[in-house]
Amino acid sequence: MGHFYTNSDYMKLKLEDAKPDAKSSFRLLTPKLYDRFYWHYHPEYELIFIEGADGNRHIGEHVTKFEGSDLVFIGPYLPHLNFDYGLRTDYQKVVVQLREDFLGEQFLHAPELADVRALFERARQGIVFHGETKAQVGKMMQAMTGERHFRQLMLLLEIFQLLATAEEWTPLQATAIEHSYDLKAEQRTKQVHYHVAEHFSRKITVQELAALTYLSEAAFCRFFKKTSGITFTEYLNRYRIHQAKLLLQQGHNVTDTCFQSGFESLSYFNKTFKKLAGMNPMQFKLKVRG
Repeated sequence: MGHFYTNSDYMKLKLEDAKPDAKSSFRLLTPKLYDRFYWHYHPEYELIFIEGADGNRHIGEHVTKFEGSDLVFIGPYLPHLNFDYGLRTDYQKVVVQLREDFLGEQFLHAPELADVRALFERARQGIVFHGETKAQVGKMMQAMTGERHFRQLMLLLEIFQLLATAEEWTPLQATAIEHSYDLKAEQRTKQVHYHVAEHFSRKITVQELAALTYLSEAAFCRFFKKTSGITFTEYLNRYRIHQAKLLLQQGHNVTDTCFQSGFESLSYFNKTFKKLAGMNPMQFKLKVRG
């Protein structure tokens, strides 16, 4: 029997606890979450291979279809949807989750791993692999599931070297996700993001965000632009359009999606959606559900 999730469960971005098993330095999974809309992120890198399905690849602001199989490597804190959501075919999925220092702090600084270090940097944007690279690495990841821990580690290192030197890859985002370690700025940023996540469906003003972060309105606007690179209005519109994409993927109609995602005008919603997504809401809905 499938699980039941409310709309609020679907919409919220969840932090996943991705700790490795006690006898391993990384986490190897073969999950099947076809009945769960799991929009989440974690501080670990993640390598995903799925075979035997046509589905949606939704990573950060990137949304597109994959056919037959998919191989993706994504970096820390990059939000993503489980690739098997809504699938009804007999698919196979293998996931590897690991920290950058999973073999020690100096692991990626070894001169022999210069190519792998560059691969990990590219993964912060998300990378999709194609062709023979995808097929070969997919087989290696499937083989990992039947091996003992030492052999799993050896296969994983071989996989990373293969991916690091492959030419059959495409970045998924224009910019990488960076994690801020400025504690005060991070706390303020988290307050803003949490407030938007809880209240995006209603009108949100700069005044209330300034009060929340104990800044003047002008200081808040400067702080937000400096830490995020965009204005708060731009951020709020992007967030709402992203929520709209999630709703459209779940089958909601355009009008309901407009108001549930916090827009007060259907024409402004359509204009903003097309500006940020490159297509209107109905075209997007047909693309991801067609």
